[in-house]
Amino acid sequence: MLTTRASLVSTLLSLAALLSTQNGLFASAQTFTACNPLNSTNCPTDPAFGMNYTFDFTDKKYDSVWNTTAGTIIYDDNAGAEFTIKQRGDAPEIQSTFYIFFGEVEVWLKAAMGQGVVSSIVLQSDDLDEVDWELIGGNDSYVETNYFGKGNTTSFDRAVWYPVEKPQENFHNYTTRWTSESIEWFVDGALVRTLNASEANHGKNFPQTPMNVRVGIWAGGDEANNNGTIEWAGGLTDYDKGPYTMYVSSVRVTDFSTGAEYKYGDKTGSWESIQITNGTSQAATALASSSKGTIQTATQRFNAYPTSTKIAIFASAGGALALVLVLITWCCVRQRRAGRREREIADAEWEKAHAEVLSHRAMQGQQGQGQAQMGQMGPGVGYRGIQSSVAFVGKGSGNGGGGPQDYYGQGSGGMKGYVSVQEREVGRRF
Repeated sequence: MLTTRASLVSTLLSLAALLSTQNGLFASAQTFTACNPLNSTNCPTDPAFGMNYTFDFTDKKYDSVWNTTAGTIIYDDNAGAEFTIKQRGDAPEIQSTFYIFFGEVEVWLKAAMGQGVVSSIVLQSDDLDEVDWELIGGNDSYVETNYFGKGNTTSFDRAVWYPVEKPQENFHNYTTRWTSESIEWFVDGALVRTLNASEANHGKNFPQTPMNVRVGIWAGGDEANNNGTIEWAGGLTDYDKGPYTMYVSSVRVTDFSTGAEYKYGDKTGSWESIQITNGTSQAATALASSSKGTIQTATQRFNAYPTSTKIAIFASAGGALALVLVLITWCCVRQRRAGRREREIADAEWEKAHAEVLSHRAMQGQQGQGQAQMGQMGPGVGYRGIQSSVAFVGKGSGNGGGGPQDYYGQGSGGMKGYVSVQEREVGRRF
């Protein structure tokens, strides 16, 4: 029921967004290109990233690889990068100086509150391929996923909305995984949407050229915007109720390609036309010279999870622990039962051996009397006992012959007792 309801709401939101475009464009206030390779062969090459790195904005601001393209960003030791709209015209944004050619971008973000205020994560190429996340300040239950190919804005039916728990109150993990075959959107590690290349106008509108990363906040509800944008953003923005702040604690970027630069080989805009220049990227060199390690720890990631996610993790761990305890108990019970059966078998064997010993002792006792009499034959005459498992201990005036004492009597006193090898073996077990 909840899934059906969420799907229905998502569909209605997408339809509302589509209808609102009759009045103009939206969701692209922060997208632009200085030189479009579809129109010129003289565009500069794109600096590659060529690596995997986590930018911890609670630690530093990384001026060498992130440019502040608009407004002012404040960096806090606890919350990370703060993007704030205080007055009309504010639209703070950071943009990576590097590009990725297929890869993964993971952003820990807490969206800004406020009607008409939009928190954005944008991947965009020079020829206007684009992959978006958009969070509306007045919508505390959904996040929009979107994409564009080559700046095609003839329709806006690409937007799909997905449930997210209180994005203005909690940090959430928004991850984009992009390959030549598909784009996947994840919320807190859960896959919410997959776009296959063939589904984007048979691949023509599928984002496929090197993209940089942009994170920012802007007022979609500003009165200067067209009615379609204002409606999509949730209504007019009231600056007097501000300021409105979006927080970004960290960004992890993985470039699936390696090299120093990416260059368009022609004007087709296809991924096959992209040429990779070998070498070490400028970003890699800049980060290597950084004075601090900035790889995000597991503890930092866990602390940034929303409460519901932490509860789910603890519940899963508790369930796993309970399962382990059940398995240990079962193994112990099974082992104990097996041990009991082994003891019963051992006891039965002991009883059998003991009975044989008693029988053998009685028989040897009878033979011993005759042997003792033979031992009285005089000095120098010994009697070698029966070479069996019985060890005789005799004592008397006669001396037996040389050899192992277990087999020779010691005189006429006869046998005073014996201990059989079998008895010794039985006794060793207990």
